[in-house]
Amino acid sequence: MTDLSQEADRILNTLAFQPFDHCQTLQRNFTNIPARPGLYAVRHRSIGLLYIGKSKSLRGRFSGGHKAFLWSWLDKYNDEDVRLSLYPLSPWEDPALLLELEARILRATEPPYNVLIPSEI
Repeated sequence: MTDLSQEADRILNTLAFQPFDHCQTLQRNFTNIPARPGLYAVRHRSIGLLYIGKSKSLRGRFSGGHKAFLWSWLDKYNDEDVRLSLYPLSPWEDPALLLELEARILRATEPPYNVLIPSEI
């Protein structure tokens, strides 16, 4: 297993298996989310991962609107059953590395609200 695969597995385990009660609750202004780069997962209490993504600013990503939230509300999920699992990263991380990590995590989990899962890189 490569170092990149091991890093992707470690991040995925953090995003997917953090206790639900320790995940970020949904708030209208998202001030509880750091304004820094990172990977994130939209999770449902019983279903598990709904969406995985990355952003240059986690807070900005959610305060600007996010399609996974819209879809989950259209599917009538109770907002108390949907939370965010965050994995903040250093602003100096290599963007190509972040793309590769996100692609590996998506291929491993295939969350239902990720419309396009990158093919093998």
